[in-house]
Amino acid sequence: MTQPGPRPNSADAAALAFDPSHLDGTNINPVTGLATDYLNHFNEAIMLLEMLPMAPDCKEDFLAWQPMSYVEHFAASKFKHRDLAIAAYEVADPVFRRQLDGIADQMTRILTEARDGLQGDLSHDTIRILAEATAHWLRPLVARAGAAINGEPEAAQQSAEAAPQDAIDALFDLEVETVVQR
Repeated sequence: MTQPGPRPNSADAAALAFDPSHLDGTNINPVTGLATDYLNHFNEAIMLLEMLPMAPDCKEDFLAWQPMSYVEHFAASKFKHRDLAIAAYEVADPVFRRQLDGIADQMTRILTEARDGLQGDLSHDTIRILAEATAHWLRPLVARAGAAINGEPEAAQQSAEAAPQDAIDALFDLEVETVVQR
């Protein structure tokens, strides 16, 4: 009598059931298994930050921004191929998926700190400075995330822009300066 082999975990089962040919005609990269549509989650926040200096009433929209993982974003989206995007993510190239997830975590931390820093009654100049600086720090990270989605190795993506931790530290410094100035 033969012993049954180990049961595949859910990721293994998803990999066996996933057919990459289903990616034809979608915005899901067939090499990495990732979709650039996820970047819309961050681009919307950047757009709101860029609008804040001219349209302070957008502040509440920005404050309503909430972090979302890749899967959470697609589960809540109206993206035509959202179920396929989630399935492809589950079996995506782990190198590019880790890269994307790491960059998304950095962007989320920056946006969360900026959101927290914009709470309360701030001067127009403080809002403008914080919004512009945050958008400036995020743009190269969105480009790096796009490169990961499109299969570009991380070593080729390195940017001369400020490191994400430097951006977070600068947000804290700006928040402290703002409190001291009040």
